[in-house]
Amino acid sequence: FMILVKALLFALVFIIPTRFRVVNLPSFVFNVVDFDLGLSDPSSFLLLASDVQPRCQDMDNEEVLDFDVDDDGIDIEPNDMLDDTTYFPDGDLEPYEGLEFESEESAKAFYNSYARRIGFSTRVSSSRRSRRDGAIIQRQFVCAKEGFRNMNEKRTKDREIKRPRTITRVGCKASLSVKMHDSSGKWAVSGFVKEHNHELVPPDQVHCLRSHRQISGPAKALIDTLQAAGMGPRRIMSALIKEYGGISKVGFTEVDCRNYMRNNRHKSIQGEIQLLLDYLRQMNAHNPTFFYSLQGSSEDVGNVFWADPKAITDFTYFGDTVTFDTTYRSNRYRLPFAPFTGVNHHGQPILFGCAFIVNENEASFVWLFKTWLAAMSGHSPVSITTDHDAVIRAAVMQVFPEARHRFCKWHIFKKCQEKLSHVFLRHPSFESDLHKTVNLTDSVEDFESCWFSLLDKYELRDHDWLRALYSDRRQWVPVYLRDTFFAEMSSTQRSDSINSYFDGYINASTNLSQFFKLYEKALESRLEKEVKADYDTMNSPPVLKTPSPMEKQASELYTRKLFTRFQEELVGTLTFMASKADDDGDLGTYQVAKYGETNKALCVKFNILEMRANCSCQMFEFSGIVCRHILAVFRVTNLLTLPPYYILKRWTRNAKSSVIFDDYGLHAYDNYLESHTVRYNTLRHKAFSFVQEAGKSLYTCDVALVALQEAAKTVSLEMKNEVRRTMANGHVKGSSASGGEQVLRNEDSQQDEPEDEMDKKIIELRNELELANRRCEAYRTNLLSVLKEMEDQKLQVSIKVQNIKISLKDSL
Repeated sequence: FMILVKALLFALVFIIPTRFRVVNLPSFVFNVVDFDLGLSDPSSFLLLASDVQPRCQDMDNEEVLDFDVDDDGIDIEPNDMLDDTTYFPDGDLEPYEGLEFESEESAKAFYNSYARRIGFSTRVSSSRRSRRDGAIIQRQFVCAKEGFRNMNEKRTKDREIKRPRTITRVGCKASLSVKMHDSSGKWAVSGFVKEHNHELVPPDQVHCLRSHRQISGPAKALIDTLQAAGMGPRRIMSALIKEYGGISKVGFTEVDCRNYMRNNRHKSIQGEIQLLLDYLRQMNAHNPTFFYSLQGSSEDVGNVFWADPKAITDFTYFGDTVTFDTTYRSNRYRLPFAPFTGVNHHGQPILFGCAFIVNENEASFVWLFKTWLAAMSGHSPVSITTDHDAVIRAAVMQVFPEARHRFCKWHIFKKCQEKLSHVFLRHPSFESDLHKTVNLTDSVEDFESCWFSLLDKYELRDHDWLRALYSDRRQWVPVYLRDTFFAEMSSTQRSDSINSYFDGYINASTNLSQFFKLYEKALESRLEKEVKADYDTMNSPPVLKTPSPMEKQASELYTRKLFTRFQEELVGTLTFMASKADDDGDLGTYQVAKYGETNKALCVKFNILEMRANCSCQMFEFSGIVCRHILAVFRVTNLLTLPPYYILKRWTRNAKSSVIFDDYGLHAYDNYLESHTVRYNTLRHKAFSFVQEAGKSLYTCDVALVALQEAAKTVSLEMKNEVRRTMANGHVKGSSASGGEQVLRNEDSQQDEPEDEMDKKIIELRNELELANRRCEAYRTNLLSVLKEMEDQKLQVSIKVQNIKISLKDSL
């Protein structure tokens, strides 16, 4: 690959191996030209004009100079600035008074090349101007360590210095002064101080000095090519070191390479940013509800955010958990693109807005998050997932203080492959051990034990990056995050599944001009998949695997994808045993374990009055789907249907319905059954405890039987009194218009009636009441079915409309 790259660069830059072309040369002397073709040492310079033979040609009104080059290296000046008396520091020549140069730039280049050979850095110190025309007539070049830093400057006196700079100036007197002759216009050395008061830098470290850190033309071309191929600064520097034969011959550091790449990327983005702004303005003109915002002005744009109407609407239904995906801002991609995504009721990724990131500091991310929050009507999510980045974390803490912040586990594992590549190569089993430690531990104690065992096994206790990961463990290890909703099907699911909205559309070769078309294709494809999932849910009833009323209930409420996941848990309960371990009044504790694996039991606490259970696996809290351990407890307690608490609307087929089915509507009939079930389970629970205690001896058994008989009489009498109270309330309501005297006469007449007549009326009224209740429930059920049918028809119409839109787009 490197040979091909070199060949391509050499073909582009050079016509033949010893010939090159320079177009539009600047008017000043090239102080350092480092075209390293393997023919010379890049630190050497050829300044003898007799060795350079310029030939000028006129090509398309451009000044083009062709040069023949010998094998010693080159330095270039424009044709009218070539100096017949310019000297080459060949290892022996030092500056001396009277040495002449054609220009100030020639003198500067000479002294800098001398400094490189000796081992120090230079800078321009002072100058003197002509009183006649203001032109510079004298210049002094000094060692970079000349003078002392002024520690009492006003700009730093009353200001806290966060990062103190290293003291570099030590009062060195080494310098070179040059002065321009009035008669000839040439520059001559008027003063030279050779001695330094500090140690000089050895040749293998000269490239670190500031005045000698310069990126040559061929090096820039190679960096541009490798950057376009997706390589980062570290890998590019490794290629350059190998190409040039050592870091000292490269002529600059990795920091310089990184800065050059960042500036290149920023210039490229600024050049294409107008394309994005034109696109956003066009979308807003077409639909005024299309939201977009710019950081900065249209001339100097910072970050950009936009969200279409569907993204804003989807957030109202599924905005409980959000992922901010910054995968595309890595060096592998050309686009600094970051979408906000979530998960819909089919478990599919959905879009909540997009950002175009130009500046990556904390203030820019704070602006971006606040802008996104404003576009989403200020509703903060329950949880947010981002890349493992300190700057993003600080911005999230500032804008989303109440949200649970999680680092993307998939990104962390990707970084592991980079940071621990030597461990992966030396120990093939390390990767699987790491995944088991992170994903398959059931408790915090279990994770802590396995983590340190892993570090000891592979001798990584002192690895700095692993230490940093461990300190952030509460924000990426699943065992610490299971108590928060993240809309994932399980805690071991790959967290990149919710970051894949644009997978298959945007890749490392995508540029901004291609982006818009691919962006719209991704939106259309995702919408088509959502419409298909809606259609399958409404028109393809799932196959039931058990006679359980709970399974039938879930099949009518959940989407197909979510019902399939629930069905897995329900069928899984057949292999689990639930046994009561503790009984504390209304709260029962159960040990739930797979048959034959009692040592791996999980703890489920069930409040029979509230109809709520909490499992130690915390699957419901994490994913919103009830786990098989809780379902096993429901089975042994004769709970036949799912309580409303365990049916999240965001997972149902009516998740995007405008009709709000509350507990009185959607679950009216279920609530009637559940209220009866609650009463039954409560009495059964109390009676079971009573029987257990009473059956311990014959005497307590006899006492319990007498007590039960008395309780039965009390309940029967109370039922009669309840009916009488109902009758009395009915008479009061019926006679309220006639006054209080009519009520008294009715009550007196009731007291005079025989007991038999009263009992008959009680029975009749009770029957009428039960009949009225049944009719009421029938009316409620019919109303619910009508509402559901309306919503189903509305959804089917929406699906047809979307299909028509998609077909029209395809035909166009």
